[in-house]
Amino acid sequence: MATYVAIGSHHHRLSLHRRRTIQHAGAHTTVSHAPEVLHQRRSTPAVVRIRAARRAIDGVSDELNAVASQSLDTAAARRRVRAAFLDSQRRLDHFLFKMAPSEIQIKEFYETNSKGREIFWKYWLPKPDVLPKASLFFCHGYGDTCTFFFEGIAKRIVAAGYGVYAMDFPGFGLSEGLHGYIHSFDELVDDVIEQYARIRERTEVRGLQHFILGQSMGGAVALKVHLKQPKEWDGVLLVAPMCKIAEDVTPPAAILKAFSLLSYILPEAKLFPQQDLGDLAFRDPEKRKVAEYNVTSYADQMRLRTAVELIKATRDIEMQLEKISCPLLILHGAADKVTDPNVSRYLFNKASTKDKTLRLYEGGYHSILEGEPDERISSVIQDIISWLDSHVSVL
Repeated sequence: MATYVAIGSHHHRLSLHRRRTIQHAGAHTTVSHAPEVLHQRRSTPAVVRIRAARRAIDGVSDELNAVASQSLDTAAARRRVRAAFLDSQRRLDHFLFKMAPSEIQIKEFYETNSKGREIFWKYWLPKPDVLPKASLFFCHGYGDTCTFFFEGIAKRIVAAGYGVYAMDFPGFGLSEGLHGYIHSFDELVDDVIEQYARIRERTEVRGLQHFILGQSMGGAVALKVHLKQPKEWDGVLLVAPMCKIAEDVTPPAAILKAFSLLSYILPEAKLFPQQDLGDLAFRDPEKRKVAEYNVTSYADQMRLRTAVELIKATRDIEMQLEKISCPLLILHGAADKVTDPNVSRYLFNKASTKDKTLRLYEGGYHSILEGEPDERISSVIQDIISWLDSHVSVL
């Protein structure tokens, strides 16, 4: 099971009306029941460790379980465990892995960045004689990678005519770095900018429109990328984004200061208390079982420096929401108790762009692209494709 970051309280959620029409900022805004769509063109810690331990995975041998339970602090270890599980992963029964479109070009790479760190990235492209409509770049979540579930998502987007590119952040998945460790969120964002700038220079990408898609923590990464490169992206797509901490669940200033100071002394320490919200991320319990096979995801206690950096990142984003100027799509499960859908409402209201859409899925949990009933997963992916289709320039 993956690890997630909880932002905001799950005790308070905005009530959903069956249907109402309002006027917002001079634009016609529709709020509907399922999903809810907005168009315009106590006291728990604010960041906690949410962990489902690497318990024995059903359906695999004791030998494979032993491999999965080893320390994954190094990229070499994570690459070994991924290789060991490839055959088992191919046999999984999940909507995203079934009936995957054929004739898709798929290739994986390891490239050394300017800091000397080896970065794993991957592409999915239409068959060679088809020119992509546009390019989509993915930013994964804290307890996720750019492979596994995203493989099925990418293939369906490619089948609609797009080129899809994704990377594992340093310290995550198959990229080098201490597992689950973020020394500096801004530096991580710079690593993403550097890698995706390299990819945008590739022959098949030049001349295309570029969109960036971020999920959960990856939503914060995507927003920071846009804020640092406001003219480089043709649209930002966010799924259950981590972009603001509600004031009523923000730790007191003294505690935040203590965490910050301690993070310089014991930056890699796993000190945050355990809170297992795995059941709250996946609405379908069978799909949660499949998630156990995402063996290179980070599923341990959150490291102290990582937690501090995530808090700092959300605060920085919150202060700059009005600078979000490109077309914006926000998708969020209305029953998400991992990242607060009210925060997505706040982001929608604060963003300065006039081309923005918020879609809330009634009853949806955090993992709306992976953990919902098949029909919901399909509809969320189709919403992404439809939005992209409506924002691609006709050449």
